[in-house]
Parts: sequence; C-alpha cells; structure tokens
Amino acid sequence: MTISEIKEALLWCAAINYALLLIWAGIFIFAHDWAYRILTRWFKLSPETFDAMNLGGISLYKLGIILLNLVPLIALHLSA
Repeated sequence: MTISEIKEALLWCAAINYALLLIWAGIFIFAHDWAYRILTRWFKLSPETFDAMNLGGISLYKLGIILLNLVPLIALHLSA
C-alpha cells in the first residue's frame, strides 16, 4: 500500500466515522425520548444516566476518531 492510498483510506474512515457520530448525536438531540423509550425496554435507566451514557459515548467516539483517524492523516500529510 502506498502512502497516498493510506491517506485516502484514513480520510474515508474519518468521513464515515464522523457521519456515524452525527447520526448518533442527531438521534440523541432530536429523538431523545424515542431512544430513551427503546432502551428502557431492555435496561432500567434513569433519564440522567441515559444522558450521561450517551454524552460519554459520543465524547469517547469523537476522541477515537481524532486519535485513530485524523492524527495519523495529519502526520502523513506533514511528512510527505
């Protein structure tokens, strides 16, 4: 695999991951009650716990995108 192919793959990975992140955040913001009702069928959660879990998950996922996709992509762009 060449450096340009790796750059392209990392760019696609970042784009797909950010799209998933935006979908997750959109569901959390615009369909909060619906998502809460769905999950409380399976798990006993308070609204505060549900919110904290989602915000923590969104934050962790975003950090993963930055560390595993964007930082290597930027490093490859700077080195080449």
